[in-house]
Amino acid sequence: MRQRVGFARAIVSEPTLLLMDEPFSALDVLTAETLRTDFLDLWIEHKLPTKAVLIVTHNIEEAVLMCDRILVLGANPGHIAAEIPVSLPQPRNRLDAAFHAIVDEIYSILTSRMTEAISAQSKIHGGLVQPLPSVSLNQIGGFVETLASPPYEGHGELAKIAGPLALAINDLFPIAAALHILEFAELIGGTIKLTAAGRLFAQSGIEERKRLFREHLIRFVPLAAHIRQVLDERENHRAPRGRFEIELQDHLNQGDADSTLRTVIGWGRYAELFGYDDQSQTFGLEHSQ
Repeated sequence: MRQRVGFARAIVSEPTLLLMDEPFSALDVLTAETLRTDFLDLWIEHKLPTKAVLIVTHNIEEAVLMCDRILVLGANPGHIAAEIPVSLPQPRNRLDAAFHAIVDEIYSILTSRMTEAISAQSKIHGGLVQPLPSVSLNQIGGFVETLASPPYEGHGELAKIAGPLALAINDLFPIAAALHILEFAELIGGTIKLTAAGRLFAQSGIEERKRLFREHLIRFVPLAAHIRQVLDERENHRAPRGRFEIELQDHLNQGDADSTLRTVIGWGRYAELFGYDDQSQTFGLEHSQ
């Protein structure tokens, strides 16, 4: 109801340009769809005095459903990475092949940009300062199991996977990036395909998964291998978090450095590569193998 009131307050002032920042993201699926449809009906029937609407969204289908022009933004520095016109007549049908083609195009653009960024970051300082997506082992395991099962059988289009898993793009892409970094999956265009190791991970039990994850963590995540090496070389096998934080902040902003450390701590604990004491903020080998 608060969101409906927010729309009403924005519309009653009869703005020439209406700015909407993630207007439906905080709503449940049914309410979001109802409000989205109501707004589109008002727009299509020319019942709004507004001349244009600018909407920010992470929901690709929502963008294709509502917008006549889509701008894909890039970062560092912020810029327009792609511009996609949407000439489909309103009201639009999500089941139309033309609708799916545009959705797939956007997924392909975003996936290609993500893999290019991962590749470029892996070459900086030997990959030691590569930002890691904030993804838990539960998310990784659940996604791999789903992708390995019918109807995907180990590979699928991200656009078609997102819906059944109820994953928004800002949830789906970090998981896909993590699997790509760990080489449990390969991202090509708008598709994701499990590697042989990814298929083995999906079929394995708890201990075998840990062993496999540990191997990939050491091999493909230089920061994790670096932390373990430092701990092995120290007589007490302990090192403060700040020791690694300073290294990361030479290349990453504080937010990315913190997020990357949180991720590598979670991954390292799961793989029993090293332990971490939250209270003292110290890495150690007491609980690792």
